[in-house]
Amino acid sequence: MSELFTVNQLAEELGVTPRAIRFYEVKGLIAPRRAGTTRVFDRRDRARLLLVLRGKRLGFSLAEIRQILDLYDADHTQHSQISLLLARVRQRIEELEQQHRDLEQTLRELRLVES
Repeated sequence: MSELFTVNQLAEELGVTPRAIRFYEVKGLIAPRRAGTTRVFDRRDRARLLLVLRGKRLGFSLAEIRQILDLYDADHTQHSQISLLLARVRQRIEELEQQHRDLEQTLRELRLVES
């Protein structure tokens, strides 16, 4: 039998609130089963939640994360998923590099004003 987690167990293990997990459930990113009145999450849900959290840390939107996760279900070879992920990562790197340049310019201007 697969290992199952309650929302509180999963929240504690991953360092998020149960409310955050419920939010991702409502958004359709994870789909727990029911054991009576209790929602239980399996290892697949845990893995998907880890990917969601990582994607959020990297600055991806929930729509982008969903698109990447949905490709895994559609293509078990993961070729489509990897291609899309790589394209999104490159795009995010470009965005962050532009933000970095903008911040550097702002800092230079602020230092001029300061002096």
